[in-house]
Amino acid sequence: MIYVDTNQTSRMMTNSESHSGKNQTISDVFILVGFSYLGELQILLFLVFLVTYLLALMGNLFIILLVKLNPSLHIPMYFFLVNLSALEICYTTSVVPQLLVHLLVEEKTISLTGCTAQIYICTITGLTIFCLLAAMAYDRYVAICRPLHYTTIMSGQVCVLLVGASWVIGISVAVAQTTWLLSQPLCGSNRILHYFCYIQPLQKKLCTDTWKNMIFGLSVLVLCVMGPFLLIVLSYICIISTILKLPSAEGRHKAFSICSSHLTVVIFLYGAAFLSYLRPKSSSTPESDQMISIIYTIVTPVFNPIIYSLRNKEVKGAFRNTIGKAISSCSQRY
Repeated sequence: MIYVDTNQTSRMMTNSESHSGKNQTISDVFILVGFSYLGELQILLFLVFLVTYLLALMGNLFIILLVKLNPSLHIPMYFFLVNLSALEICYTTSVVPQLLVHLLVEEKTISLTGCTAQIYICTITGLTIFCLLAAMAYDRYVAICRPLHYTTIMSGQVCVLLVGASWVIGISVAVAQTTWLLSQPLCGSNRILHYFCYIQPLQKKLCTDTWKNMIFGLSVLVLCVMGPFLLIVLSYICIISTILKLPSAEGRHKAFSICSSHLTVVIFLYGAAFLSYLRPKSSSTPESDQMISIIYTIVTPVFNPIIYSLRNKEVKGAFRNTIGKAISSCSQRY
């Protein structure tokens, strides 16, 4: 049960009635302040985010379909990439459509049920992505440091287990954290100074002792963010050490190109995560929090397909083959 002070409830009911004529209470409604401070510029922001969201959907669906249609891409790296694209679609779709609606309407409300669902989906997919990036780093480590044993180590069963473990860890930790948070009483305003519901804004509204919440949040940070990050760092230490030992510059360049796309994605995501979690509270403002969130809710889902397609000869070759087959099939029909 979520509790809120009665004075704020009265203010919310008055505000709600003036906007929609309906009597709503704080217990089942939150206000997402979002980008209200931008006024009429929200229309421009709507167009930018709409185009970006459509590009993210098309780009990630493109990766999924391309891998499915090309047997040459049925290898571990692209199996992980398909899962990453699916997670990106789920994450951005749980946030952006509602954001687009709120940019066009004056009453930016969300029900308790909708807020809860959004928190669960965002937390599960977000934590799973971090774990999956660690699995992809291990795949790159085996490909570069133990190439002769790659097919044996990275078998289909191992790949499924790595992806399954990423999902299990992400779901278990996210459900535990979110369920615990939503079981605590919340005090103060029903206004959330963000454009979507997620853990951090609600943590600030807890009525209970914050030290328990800090311990819980730190455990999640260590297990699902810093844990995978350390595995990624260890993998790349071994990878870089192996690359530097290669005798030819061409061999070093080829080896580095194998992991450059993954490394770029890691830098994007973990850069945003560290800015979000590790910034001093004194430098944290609602506006800066929103700008950082845009990186992993909107920007990264757009750039991931671009990074993996433009920098990857196999993907570009598979795309040309798919287009060639489609053109050949159409010409035969007519």
